[in-house]
Order: sequence, then structure tokens, then C-alpha cells
Amino acid sequence: MKKRILVTGANGQLGSELRQIAKSKTQFDWIFTDYQELDLCDLNSLESKLTEINPQIIINCAAHTAVDKAETEVELSDVLNHQSVAILAKWSKANDCKLIHVSTDYVFDGNSAVPLTETAQTNPINVYGVTKLAGEKAVLEQNPNAIIIRTSWVYSSFGNNFVKTMSRLMQERDSLNVVNDQIGSPTYAADLAQAIMTIVEHKNWQPGIYNFSNQGEISWYEFALAIQEIGGFNCEVGGIPASNYPTPAKRPAYSLLDKSKIKATFGVVVPEYKESLRKCMELL
Repeated sequence: MKKRILVTGANGQLGSELRQIAKSKTQFDWIFTDYQELDLCDLNSLESKLTEINPQIIINCAAHTAVDKAETEVELSDVLNHQSVAILAKWSKANDCKLIHVSTDYVFDGNSAVPLTETAQTNPINVYGVTKLAGEKAVLEQNPNAIIIRTSWVYSSFGNNFVKTMSRLMQERDSLNVVNDQIGSPTYAADLAQAIMTIVEHKNWQPGIYNFSNQGEISWYEFALAIQEIGGFNCEVGGIPASNYPTPAKRPAYSLLDKSKIKATFGVVVPEYKESLRKCMELL
């Protein structure tokens, strides 16, 4: 019997990358769902839907990720990022199903000056971060055997993201400004999907929280410069402080994740950010 893997949020960046990987991982029975097939907002029927699908592994990529919209769509954020997650965790515990839940660097306030480990103090500063942290807590409470992966600055050749937006703007404009005082590391969703598969196929399942992003410590401005360089764009790129570019949701000023735990526990390979950016931009 093939193990059945349920991937939620299958049309998002990470879900789409897992779909690519699934083509070569035919030893598993893959079920990809987005809100049309499995509406995580329908809390009342979620458990029975999960029982119908009956997965042995759930990879939860679904989330309300529109960070600025979340400031006003508080209830929707809480349902998607927290309440539905609690049900997934509860169901997976009751049905001996492994759960990998994807979380975010936005559970931190950005006041650290050193790379954040999995045990660093959480203190979210926006609604998205608050609801994602509530989701993490629900997972740990309902299913202590689950794995949570925190990631940051996700991009892909699928969906809308910073890399695609910058590539487009750099071809349309002569100059643009990018925030230079928020520090972290980007994550190529294909690398994160690969890391998740490494965990799924690893002989030792070690529950808990893990960090994953690409190697490197950069600002959004430096990320934009790398996009400019790889794309060969002639647009002039300037750096500005975040205070010059107010957004409805506050962003952490520093959210660089320490990846040593995921490397040591599962032997996950963490590529350098520019190497991955180059791969993604070749696909674009």
C-alpha cells in the first residue's frame, strides 16, 4: 500500500513546487487540494473530509499569507492560520497521521541581532504573525508528534512574489527603491519542498520546530540587486528605510533564521541564496 500524502494549499508557491517533485516520487499516493477541493474555512466539515481522504501524511501549505490584508481580515486569518490548523493537528493525532505544518519568520518581532533559533522568543508584531503563532501553538498542543517548519521570504517560479515583481518592474522602469533595513534570507520554494521531502523520507521522524531558508544574510535591497544582476536589468536600484514605505502591517526588521537544527537532524541541504535565485530566474 502506497502512503497517501495530502498537500493543502496546493496552488500556492510551495504546493506547486511539491507538485513538481511528486512527478518523480511515485512511491507515494499524492492528493493535492486547494480551497475548491478542501475548504479549510469550513471548520464543521473539515474532520469528515480528512477522514474521506484518509492521508498518512499531511503537508499543510495553506495559509492566509496576504500580510497587509490580514490586518483587516482578522477573522479569516485566524480561521486559516490557526483554527483549521488545530483541526488538522487533532485529526492527524487521532488517526496516526504525520503532520508537517509550514509557519513563518513573522512569529518574531525583529529585535534580535543574531540568527534566530527554534527556541528564540516569539513576539509577533502583525495579525498574520499572531495567527500563525496561534497555529503553531495549536499544532504542538493537539499533536506533539508533528513537525513545524518556519520559513521566510518565499519565492518561486509559481505564484506572485518579490522576484517576479522586481523582474517586471526592472524592465518597466528606469529606477526603483527597495527597503534596505529589513534583514533576513530568501527561501526558494523548490528548496523548501525538497527539504520537506527529505524529512518525509527520513528514517527517523523527529517532531518539533525547524527553521528553513536559503543561506545568506541580506536586506530586501540586496535581494533586489541580486535579481538585477542575474536578470541583467538596466534599472537603477536605490535603498530606502522601511519608514519611507509605510505598510498596513509592520514587518520584523531582522528575521534571519538559524538552520543548524534541520541540517543536523535530517541532513537537509541548504543552498546558498544566489545559487537558488539563479535557478528560479532561469525558469522565468
